Amino acid sequence: MNAAALTRPSRAGEPAAGHERVRRLEALLGDPAEDTNPSGYRTLLAADRAGVICDPAEAVLDSFGMNEEFVPTALGGRFDSPETLLQVMRAVFRRDVGLGMGYGMTTFAAANHVWLRGTAPQQRVLAGQLLSGSKASLAQHETAHANDFVRGRVRGVPRPGGLSVTGAKQVVNNLQRADALVMVLSTAQGGDGGRLSTLLLDPRELPPDRFEITGRPGAEPVGLRGYFRTGARFTDCPVPDSALLGPMGSGATTSLLASRMSRTLVSSLAVAAVDTGLRTALRAGRVPGAGVTAAPDPHSAAATLTWAFVDLLLYDSLAVVTTRALHLRPAETSLYAAALKSLLPKVLRDTLHDLASVLGSRIYTREGPAGVFHKYLRDVPIISLGHAGTAACQATIIPQLPLLARRAWFTGEQAPAAMFRPGAPLPPFSYDDDTPVLTDGRDGLSASLPATVAELPTGDAVQRVLRTLAERMVDELRDLRGRVLALEPPDPQRSVGPAWFALADRYVLVLAAAAVLGVWRRGDAHGEPFLADPAWAAAALYRIAGRLGIRDVELPAECLTRVHREVVARFRDPHGFDLYNMPLAG
Repeated sequence: MNAAALTRPSRAGEPAAGHERVRRLEALLGDPAEDTNPSGYRTLLAADRAGVICDPAEAVLDSFGMNEEFVPTALGGRFDSPETLLQVMRAVFRRDVGLGMGYGMTTFAAANHVWLRGTAPQQRVLAGQLLSGSKASLAQHETAHANDFVRGRVRGVPRPGGLSVTGAKQVVNNLQRADALVMVLSTAQGGDGGRLSTLLLDPRELPPDRFEITGRPGAEPVGLRGYFRTGARFTDCPVPDSALLGPMGSGATTSLLASRMSRTLVSSLAVAAVDTGLRTALRAGRVPGAGVTAAPDPHSAAATLTWAFVDLLLYDSLAVVTTRALHLRPAETSLYAAALKSLLPKVLRDTLHDLASVLGSRIYTREGPAGVFHKYLRDVPIISLGHAGTAACQATIIPQLPLLARRAWFTGEQAPAAMFRPGAPLPPFSYDDDTPVLTDGRDGLSASLPATVAELPTGDAVQRVLRTLAERMVDELRDLRGRVLALEPPDPQRSVGPAWFALADRYVLVLAAAAVLGVWRRGDAHGEPFLADPAWAAAALYRIAGRLGIRDVELPAECLTRVHREVVARFRDPHGFDLYNMPLAG
């Protein structure tokens, strides 16, 4: 495609314009705790129990023109930055993960393939459909093969003027109401399980005797009820050549390129679920420790809430850096997106379970804020599944480790400071399909770690412990490099040994530490004073060190005191607990 068609010059004041859209959406969505709110907890929980789409909440998103956020500005929409879309969609995910995935992110994930590889006519048609309120659906998952779309069961056989498609996709979200279907399928046999292609279809134009929308097999879904209920079956279904997205056989590359965006955004949006979980636990605990002058007791509810906030900031640091890398270091984003997605179940799901202890028996309540918390416990794990799940993300990281160890760690070019500044202006975003699918040995995020550590001050006790922990992270990266180079490189024709998976997990945690230090060191202290406080960064590195087995550093008690004050302040004057710290409706 012509990448220039979806690139435009930046305009002064655009970050402020993006923030204004977030504020407007927050106002439209309203306080979720109000019973009469059509996008509040009561309505959302009722739809979840019934296993249906929440029409009143979707009507609110329609009034905002949410679909415009999924269409590039060059095609008449409002999409100009993944970071702005992240901020807008977090307002939705704070209310309901199902609403966010079912209404928005499925449509955007499908459209993203078209903006990346579609022809100008394909892009114009899809843009027109979305701007008129249509939904799009994406068929990638192959449940018969552990969600491995390379071994899929849908085949396309060449025929005059196009393909004849046969096979089934068991899970195709939104298909029952979609006017556009993006599908990955096999179009040639081969030793690697088949060469893939990508199609853009209008399911309403397919012959009804050759195409069928099916119900999802198996038991009632545990999470995301009402949205993940349909599949598709094709029987010698004719498809024209004009449906191809990109050349025949380019589907694997297209999917890998598109997954950089989808993995990053979906993983980053999970922060909003934990934001709501933390807010719910604070409300249930009646804001314990407000105005504390000493650190919360390690076994108290206040400590649990404080550590949950630290975990959220830790994870969001990697999320925001990865999202901004889509603009600034797109070739490295496949690596960071895989790391982010693999960290998701380890940090955020565990954090929600920790917060459940604050709610106690109220966790079994099915109404109100506690009911929403219980719903998030069911929904959040689901967004970490699929071909973008932990195993697939490790499979993206592991083959790149030897090259990174030789070329990037301690010797490569550092990430630009702008990668670490949430909400700061960015260069124009471009759908450039010439960007490599995988990094070519560059990793600016890890390369920035030693340089950042060398700049750290050693003034008060908190700064000293922050530097000590940061030095431990550099030691970890050095040890990691030695272990990677000592192993025989992974062979694509053989199974990968368990040592590589352990090294990949350690590498992800080092990346998270580099992101935390970068956000703290390179952030705008005037725009966000709390992020300039070393207390949260020291606590986050302490948390990472614990996961790495580093337990010889003591955290000063005042770190938790300062972080806890911020938790209470953001709860009382409702602001998001993430790095953007945006005002909330409730």
